[in-house]
Amino acid sequence: MRVDSEIQRDVQAELNWAPDVDSTDIAVKAKDGTVTLTGFVTSGFQKYRAERAARRVKGVSAVANDIEVRLPGAAPTDPTIARAAATLIRSNLGPVAEGIHAMVHDGRVALVGEVEWHYQRELVETLMHRVEGVISVRNSIHVKPKTTAPADIKARIEAAFRRLADVDAHKIAVEVAGSEIVLRGEVRSWAERDQAQATAWAAPGVTRVANELTVRT
Repeated sequence: MRVDSEIQRDVQAELNWAPDVDSTDIAVKAKDGTVTLTGFVTSGFQKYRAERAARRVKGVSAVANDIEVRLPGAAPTDPTIARAAATLIRSNLGPVAEGIHAMVHDGRVALVGEVEWHYQRELVETLMHRVEGVISVRNSIHVKPKTTAPADIKARIEAAFRRLADVDAHKIAVEVAGSEIVLRGEVRSWAERDQAQATAWAAPGVTRVANELTVRT
């Protein structure tokens, strides 16, 4: 088990290392494996990436992202942000974009609509973080597959786990209820937890993945 001082040191080092994060005004605290990020950055994208960087560090079991976004100069208006968001969604998702809507209020984006695959849902959220002036993103897009989850979905997901070098399949239990998946057990890092979740979402017909995996500290 790693001590909090080691985790705090390594998270700060990872933030300093990340080329897409200006860590100058970010403070890090660690307690029992839970990392709290405070301070401020100049974009919602940097806040998003700072949390991702912290989650990569060994021993981190949870991240509380309390970083404040302080936009430099005059912030873009909500209509400007909304137009940029819509353009980005259309250019990256093509016809799928017709079912997605980005609503903006005070620089905060709320995403609604339906997509066929979870990766499309995640892509839209990632794109929104890149729009100038966006402070935060709430993703309420639903996944509605065109295909039904196959009967052997549990076996398929477990087989996928066994193929991956960075996932310990023996420590993860897969429970299936129709098109909904529940993952239970322990993993060694947030990266492994995220990989397991992404792998489960990649299965055809899945509408929900409840990730109840805990990170060993």
